[in-house]
This record gives sequence, structure tokens and C-alpha cells, in this order.
Amino acid sequence: MRVFVTGASGWVGSAVVPELVAAGHQVTGLARSEASAAAVTAAGATPIRGTVNDPEVLRDAAAASDVVIHLAFPVDLAHAGRMDDAVASDVATIQTLGEALPTGGAIATATGTAGLARNGVPATERDRPAADALIAARQPSDDAALSLTERGLRSSVLRLAPINHGEGDNGFLPTLIQIAREKGFSGYPGDGSARWSAVHVRDTARLFRLAIEAGATGYLHAVAEEGIPLRQIAQAIGRHLDLPVRPVPMSRVDEHFGFLGMFLKSDTPVSSAHTREVIGWAPIQPGLFEEIERGHYFAPDAASDGS
Repeated sequence: MRVFVTGASGWVGSAVVPELVAAGHQVTGLARSEASAAAVTAAGATPIRGTVNDPEVLRDAAAASDVVIHLAFPVDLAHAGRMDDAVASDVATIQTLGEALPTGGAIATATGTAGLARNGVPATERDRPAADALIAARQPSDDAALSLTERGLRSSVLRLAPINHGEGDNGFLPTLIQIAREKGFSGYPGDGSARWSAVHVRDTARLFRLAIEAGATGYLHAVAEEGIPLRQIAQAIGRHLDLPVRPVPMSRVDEHFGFLGMFLKSDTPVSSAHTREVIGWAPIQPGLFEEIERGHYFAPDAASDGS
């Protein structure tokens, strides 16, 4: 299949592209800079220069493809406190891609899981977020993607675990490690019982491939471990950094953890049972703590850039 990938040089995209290439697909990747283009080329794909703000580039790339995997999101707007603008831009991108894809094509997009679970029960693929859930802000993007079935496309939305681990990760886990270094101890919110799900980024990439090959529709969950208590993650970090581990009062979580605070206050266990059943996906890469024990997260040059 001919597959066009946005966000092709990002953390998840840099795993998705080689996964697709290795499976024999013809892959093009959106690249907004020379460095991104070089990374896409090195992964075995053909770069297409442009950004998600270039509708003509998106239309041409989608029209020449059988499948689109949309991984880009305007994080610059989101980090600037303009989430509504970020989502509106993302919806426009999804609509542009969907309008250009040939009938019978497929599109797979990505979202998160923050706040999806309720009352401590692992969220399933059939759940929609409560109106006040963190991830609810991105629901318009999901709806835009899923509505493309009405024009003859197969559309799926992959909900990604907050920790997509692996060597080169610059997301939530490295940020927690950086905060522990700066504060002099490895902290966890409250009693540390809140849970996060996790998955290896290569297992996430394989799920994207299987989803487009199967023509999947609806929600899928890229989750290997459905609920790891944050206290255990803090303990693993403290052990590797030789730092004390202690709780952070809930009243000080935002101050201590910065932008991560809003996520850390959410108990977010997530099930992927339905995904495994309908897609035949089963995680095969190392689990979170096995990955942590490899040590690369604690190398001197592994500090997070906060992205």
C-alpha cells in the first residue's frame, strides 16, 4: 500500500515509518525541515516537504496514497495554552486529508487516554471521555476522523498510552526523571496509587500497521500494561538516580511537576482487550520496568527537552 504519514519524524512516527517500510509498504512522510526530511529518508521513506498548515501539500500527498496515518498535532499551540486553536487546526487537517483520500482508502489518527477512565475502572475502546476529562478537548479531532466513514473511508483512532517507552524517548518519563534530578528526590502525587498505562513505541508502531492492513474502524488502544501505579514508577526512578522517593501533597502537584501535574492527578488505567481480539495485536517488546532497567533513560545525554 501507499502510505502517507504526518509527524513522520516524531517519536511515534520514527517507529511507525520503519515498521511500514519493513512490511513492504511504499511510505511518504511529511517533513517540515531539512532535518526531518533527512530522518524520514534514513528510515527508508520518501520525504514530502511541508507542514500540516499547507493544505495543497496535504491534498496532493493524500490523493496519491491508499492510506494516511496522521500523527502530527500542533503542540506549539497547545503548549501556549491555545488548545482550542490547536484542535481546530487538527480538525481542518483531518478534513483536508479525508477529502483527498480516494474512496475505499483508510485513515488512522492518534490521540491520548488522559482522564478517559472513570471511578478506577480501566477504560475500554467503547468509552467516550467525560466532558471534564483532559482528553475530551481532543474529541473533535476524533469525531472528524471517525465521521470519514460516511464518505467511504475506513477510519480508526488509536488511543496511545501516556508512556510510549523506548530508547530516544523524550516524553513524560524522561520529564519525570529530569524533575527528580532538579528537585533532589523522586516524587509521586498523593499516595501514588494513580495509574498510568504504558507500551513500547515499537508495539505502538506495529498496531498502526496492523490497523491499516486490516482496514480497522473505530477506536483501538495501544496499551501493553493497563495500569502501573505512579509510586512504582517513582521508586524505579529513585533507585536508578540514587535519590529518596517520597510523596508530593496533592495541593503541590502542579507546582512540583509543572505541566505534568494535570496528568499525574488522573488515575488512567486503560484496557486493550478489544483491540487485541479484533486486530490480533499482542505486545512483544519489553515492558516498562524492563526498559527502565536497560539504563538508557539515565544516561547523561538523555535529559528531556520537555516535549
